[in-house]
Amino acid sequence: MIVILDTDHLTVIQRKTEPGYSNLRKRLQAVPERNVCTTIISFEEQMRGWLSLISKAKAGHEVAAYKRLRTLLEFFAETPIVDYDDAAARQYSLLRRSRLAVGSMDLKIASIALSKAAILLTCNTKDFARVPKLTAEDWTRSHLQA
Repeated sequence: MIVILDTDHLTVIQRKTEPGYSNLRKRLQAVPERNVCTTIISFEEQMRGWLSLISKAKAGHEVAAYKRLRTLLEFFAETPIVDYDDAAARQYSLLRRSRLAVGSMDLKIASIALSKAAILLTCNTKDFARVPKLTAEDWTRSHLQA
């Protein structure tokens, strides 16, 4: 079983936000580490966020933003990343034609998960539930709530 961490689950890990962090870590322990990854789309989303913050930072405040960007770089250097490849692009094209009420970045993440037959871990189960055949689960909630 391959599990793909959506951007929101990555943020929980990066910030160690409780109780979601403990719930997520506990459940991930049952998955071989080599089977846990994220997508290049989530990397793009987080990178864009930090680059936007840096570009808007007032003089003297950009140092902290660059430190956070460095932390992001180090985090992704240790995190397996699944590419948006030809198979995902074909899946994305099919989903776009279906006119689902799901944002384009989320559709790309869903397309990658579908093309890899992976489980998508996300807090946004409501939107991802609109994607046919996608298994999306929120592991930040207690296993009894999930």
